[in-house]
Amino acid sequence: MARLANLETEYPVLDSTVRNFCASHGIFSVEDFLIHDLYMLAAFAEQNDSSERLKEGIAQVLSIIDDMHQPWLNGMELLEDAKRNKHVFPTGIQGIDLLLGDGIHVGQLTELVGPSSSGKTQVCLRTASNVARNHMVLYLDTGNSFSPQRIAYFLGKTISPSSAQAKNQFLQKVMSNISCHSVFDIFAMFDVLHQLESYLRCQVSSKRSTHTIML
Repeated sequence: MARLANLETEYPVLDSTVRNFCASHGIFSVEDFLIHDLYMLAAFAEQNDSSERLKEGIAQVLSIIDDMHQPWLNGMELLEDAKRNKHVFPTGIQGIDLLLGDGIHVGQLTELVGPSSSGKTQVCLRTASNVARNHMVLYLDTGNSFSPQRIAYFLGKTISPSSAQAKNQFLQKVMSNISCHSVFDIFAMFDVLHQLESYLRCQVSSKRSTHTIML
């Protein structure tokens, strides 16, 4: 979910009038609506000279939130969905893939937890190098730890013997499939995710089949 200021192009009703009203109540993003008393907000909107416009804006944000919620599914429906949509990206690390059930599953959030220097970043870099062979990877770097040298190292260990030119072409292909963004606060992260959402929508509208994995 993005900041309201980034949504006006797609949702014109969220103009400066609506955003300024929301800002006066401490609401700057879609997330802020989730922790705000909407009944009180609607009451304040009624007292404003632009009440109709404000109510349209509030309704639009609520619609955005509703669209992001998946419908309730029972156990059998979840099982059938899992069978139909079993897309998995192997990390390239046998032990990790075994623990994850063959790798990172599409549509699920995989979280790595551990103390400093336990190898979390190395797993992400190895996964990125493995997935980027055939798919696009969006790497969100929150600690300034992305290392293209490590990516090249991991790839070098898995490339079969071939000419130096062939190895270089393969390396360039994989590296070009990885897009790294440095994000050091929650707002920057949501902005990147909103950009990704817009990009994927463009891909769908142009009927291009593209898998993107985010690390």
